[in-house]
Amino acid sequence: MEDVLPPGLLEICLLVGVPQERVRALLQGTQRKPQSLPPLDPEVLSVFVPPFISRDDTQVINAGNNLNKSKRRSFRKKKERPKIENVKSLNGEQKAPDTEDITVPKDIDLIGLPQLCFPGGLYLTSESKDDHIHFLVFTDVCGNRTYGVVAQYYQPMQDGCISSNGQAHWESAQSGKMPVCFVPLAICVISRYPYFNALKDCLSCLLVQLRPFKDLDVEEHIKEFAAKLFLIPSPPPGPLHLVFNMKPLQIIIPSREDPDSPIIDLDLHLPLLCFKPERVLQIMTCILTEQRIVFFSSDWALLTLVAECFMLYLHPLQWQHTFVPILSRHMLDFVMAPTSFLMGCHVDHFEEVSTETEDLILINIDNGDITHSKMTEEETEIPDVPAHAAETFIKRVESLQLHYDLELCHLRASTDLGELQMRRRAWQQKLNTEIQQTTLQLIVNIFREVKDHLNYEHRVFNSEEFLKTRAIGDQPFYKKVLETYMFHSFLKARLNRKMDAFARLELSTQSEEDRFNLMFHTPRRLTMEKMASKRFNHQYMINRRMVISMPNLQDIKLPEGPTRNSSLRRIDTGVGKGRISVKMPYKSVSTFKIPEIHFPLMFQCVHSYYTDFFNHLSKAINTLPPDNSALLARYFYLRGLISLMQGKLLNALSDFQNLDKTDLRIFPTDLVRKIVETMPPSERFQADRKPELKKLISRVMEKQREVMKIDDHVKNFELPKTHMQLDDFVKRIQESGIVKDVDTIHRLFDALTVGQQKQIDPETFRDFYNYWKETEAEAQEVNLPPTVIEHLDKNECVYKLSCSVKTNYGVGKIALTQKRLFLLTEGGHPGYVQIAAFRDIEDVKSTTATFLLLRIPTLRIKTLSKKVFEANLKTECDLWYLIVKEMWAGKKMADDHKDPQYIQQALTNVLLMDAVVGALQSSKTIYAASKLSYFDRMKNEVPMMVPKTTSETLKHKINPSAGETFPQAVDVLLYTPGHLDPSERPGNAHPKLWCALNEGKVVVFDASTWSIQQHCFKMGHSKLTCMIMVEQSQVWIGSQDSIIYIINTHSMSCNKQLNDHRSDVTDIIVEKKNGIPSEAYSSSLDGTVIAWNISTLKVNRVFQLPCQNLTSIKFHNDQLWCCTGSCILVVSAREFRLQMKIEHHLRDVGSYFLCFQLFPERDEVWASYSGSSDLYIWNTRDVTSPPQKIHLQDCSEVTCMIRVKNQMWLGSSGRSQGKSKGKIYVISAEKKTVEKELVGHADTVKALCSAEDRYVLSGSGKEEGKIAIWKAE
Repeated sequence: MEDVLPPGLLEICLLVGVPQERVRALLQGTQRKPQSLPPLDPEVLSVFVPPFISRDDTQVINAGNNLNKSKRRSFRKKKERPKIENVKSLNGEQKAPDTEDITVPKDIDLIGLPQLCFPGGLYLTSESKDDHIHFLVFTDVCGNRTYGVVAQYYQPMQDGCISSNGQAHWESAQSGKMPVCFVPLAICVISRYPYFNALKDCLSCLLVQLRPFKDLDVEEHIKEFAAKLFLIPSPPPGPLHLVFNMKPLQIIIPSREDPDSPIIDLDLHLPLLCFKPERVLQIMTCILTEQRIVFFSSDWALLTLVAECFMLYLHPLQWQHTFVPILSRHMLDFVMAPTSFLMGCHVDHFEEVSTETEDLILINIDNGDITHSKMTEEETEIPDVPAHAAETFIKRVESLQLHYDLELCHLRASTDLGELQMRRRAWQQKLNTEIQQTTLQLIVNIFREVKDHLNYEHRVFNSEEFLKTRAIGDQPFYKKVLETYMFHSFLKARLNRKMDAFARLELSTQSEEDRFNLMFHTPRRLTMEKMASKRFNHQYMINRRMVISMPNLQDIKLPEGPTRNSSLRRIDTGVGKGRISVKMPYKSVSTFKIPEIHFPLMFQCVHSYYTDFFNHLSKAINTLPPDNSALLARYFYLRGLISLMQGKLLNALSDFQNLDKTDLRIFPTDLVRKIVETMPPSERFQADRKPELKKLISRVMEKQREVMKIDDHVKNFELPKTHMQLDDFVKRIQESGIVKDVDTIHRLFDALTVGQQKQIDPETFRDFYNYWKETEAEAQEVNLPPTVIEHLDKNECVYKLSCSVKTNYGVGKIALTQKRLFLLTEGGHPGYVQIAAFRDIEDVKSTTATFLLLRIPTLRIKTLSKKVFEANLKTECDLWYLIVKEMWAGKKMADDHKDPQYIQQALTNVLLMDAVVGALQSSKTIYAASKLSYFDRMKNEVPMMVPKTTSETLKHKINPSAGETFPQAVDVLLYTPGHLDPSERPGNAHPKLWCALNEGKVVVFDASTWSIQQHCFKMGHSKLTCMIMVEQSQVWIGSQDSIIYIINTHSMSCNKQLNDHRSDVTDIIVEKKNGIPSEAYSSSLDGTVIAWNISTLKVNRVFQLPCQNLTSIKFHNDQLWCCTGSCILVVSAREFRLQMKIEHHLRDVGSYFLCFQLFPERDEVWASYSGSSDLYIWNTRDVTSPPQKIHLQDCSEVTCMIRVKNQMWLGSSGRSQGKSKGKIYVISAEKKTVEKELVGHADTVKALCSAEDRYVLSGSGKEEGKIAIWKAE
């Protein structure tokens, strides 16, 4: 079981120095003074390996002897090997008695370690020196790190004996003799965790305690010290730090912020005190570009601390090469390694290292300088960090308060050591948080746009295109960084959509343009706003708009481009103001006091310690309010660990199981699996008898069996070298980032293969790709004069310019944006002449004009205001004719269907046409390009008139499958109103629309702007069946995998789940008392109904219906209405007593109840059957009477229904001309007549939800996969 237990604070403790015999012989054999002696070779004198007690120790008590004296084991070094403390397990299993053969942890090198404990050499001195502490980091072959803290102290030696400082002073006063010399010793504590400050404080306390003791007693105290640290657990990630007493200090063991965050227990501002911000950026660049780096300092402690700070500055990027922050004087040849590394040396070796080794980056911590060693080639400059990111970082660093003394000026003097310690720690913690935010913002600013060049489906990064889009001055930096292992690992995390610190900050600081691009994937062009800002101001400000309620959609213009004015963030670099652009709320942290550990260390003492620890945790759990689930989870976790230490495996599993309902993120999956695998058969039998533990074990073990190897390869985009059939062409185009939609790529394939075999050769693909990218690059260089920009909307982009042509409006270039055509007139002062907005075009023709004997191809555009524009476009005429017609048709469809995606799709089509014509250069190019005229062809072949009622009621359409290769069905919709919470980001105050797609995906829209807020959650891999906002901070999502997932709406993450159902979760409802949620009810397909306490997530009641196929439930007047396939049952909500039953009344035995709704004010139940086009209404006062029937025209069956005010909205499926279609029926509850038939979807309506009874939102099946927003009247 020892292998199962997670490591405590201490892994191993060592005493390092020189044996007394050697010192005595050296002093007797020479007459030289101690300070003139050469350095001695340090050795491991004693090793202290946990655990330190066993049940057998209890025999000592029975014998009446003190453990430490009667059973003191020898720790002294014998012969050539250090003696290791005999280890026995806590549960009494006797280990091998031969202590010489006890295994030290395999990654601890006892041969090399003494040199690192005395990196500058071990020297005898004639006078005592101050204690000194430094830090070590060890890395094994797998990249796992272990950390060491070393305390050096001096013991006086008199008459050949080492004595305590106090004893030596008394004896010298009595005898008149002074100590012959002082011998340095080192205590090294090695831990799996980087608790630098905590272990430094522990060793500082130990050194104080060792002063009065002689040699043998010293080892006993070190043993007790090591045993105590071994018994201290590491806290789980989250808002709980552990505190324990190590006289005279209180030691705090900080937790990591979340499971993906590093432990931070050091002063992150140290590099900012040693280097100017510009130098810090240079060092970070050296690390990011994986140089061979050597730090130098006269202070051994600073070497490790500064190097570790830089590692933390780069989080979540990770250094993956050799990391040895301290090299002893015997290890200097390590710097000759040919690969990337980061090492540290004493500054005394600076000249030696710099002259003997080539191509090193030498960083002097003491004076803040960065230099190169001699170079094999011409010296290369360290590339500059991208300018905007660097400027932001420097301003933010300059705004930090780095000096604690300035903080103390206005505070009263403290007379209490504990208060002084806590005050300093609170200041440091706050500063560390600010520095983390600053460095993380730097990393996000540097790599934010990497995502724009990723293809997630095929795991491709287009590095060449990414580099082309960087500013010229930033390219040297990116060229070097893109080649590193560190960046490659970063790409893997992005392609895996890992929600780490980078992703969270990048998401929270997205501009509205970023969100818009998530939805529409528009080809990259400069907006007018960016163009103007490029001209006038390098930095531009974006105003944040706060919207709390649902917008009035009548007043919202359809977004046809990135609506920058409605952004959820303000980009504030703090330039000239010293403000932080994204200020995260400071997170409060609690502490838990670990009980005292009593000595001598016998089994009873340890047992008593664990019992006290368990009881203190139980008391904390019982007194904590249930809504503080974050703290509860940490207490459960720790109590589970303590139960495990005590050998109480079932108790441990029960506590770990409680993490499901408190914080799933810290569930120790590997630990639980090891417990189960090593569990004795008798205890496994007991666990299987408890349903909740049986399910936990099953889940953990199945997860182990189902662990799929994560596909973490990353491919750089390369042009194809062989001929491509259709499927390969689709893949290649998606990899290139040009377009993702499969149907569009099929049309592009047809265009590029006109008149030839249905395959594409590499040359054609290359020509097409290069033309597309060249056009994109040229468009970035378009620089319109201010007199033209002022006529355009700030979100407009110029997508195409014609050659200079003669028109009836003058000579100039025709410009195409997503909204209009205009003429960029030429002459001394380029000007703007409006040709037509696409929605104002009445007709487009391609004609010819006669000039002398020539007939010149001419484009003729007629507007609704009867104005006519003519342009002699010559060879460009046919292409522009196709382009204008496609944009005109796309705009008409976008307006008719209230779907802005149509205009973006039309824009993509015309740019593909342009690239096809540019690439093919043949007589059939225009015919080939016409294959891409999708909307124009739709308008001509099937005139799609939207019915007037539909057009008037439909307000907007959005696509939650944006960015996917195929549309995905919208299975469930949920609207949550906005609210203000001072602790939240302002964007979280907005109303949200939650959309459940296939395979557990959930996409969240900001319902004030209809932009994607989060893309996307993953709730298991099964179909999601229901969603509900249980309270302001919780959204519950039911799944076919029988789990209810709980989303925290503040953090927008899933950290809890309910596992009590045994079948598909089908519905969740909330009972409210006086408008406040009191209980939640969930149902599953097997007929189970569970009543939940919302705050504690405990099961209040469980009821099993007498029939299965339970599909939905409703609550009214203390009654639960349960819809099963064969009947609707009404049961009391408290006792689950059957009170009413509505029988299935159709003769068709194959049909079943599909969905139902209550109209309690009218004493009515509305329900539909599978395969039926009729709606049935029962009177609840007499359910035995036949129901009223309403027939629905053109309906196959009613799939969903919701009540809105005094209407019932029904979603249906049907077929028209052999294709699926979705129709919505709006029925008056009073008249029982169909008031509206709305034709808004090209597939079955699968989901309906209401937004404040002002709007109804409908989601369709996978053929279309869109959401329509309707006005409710």
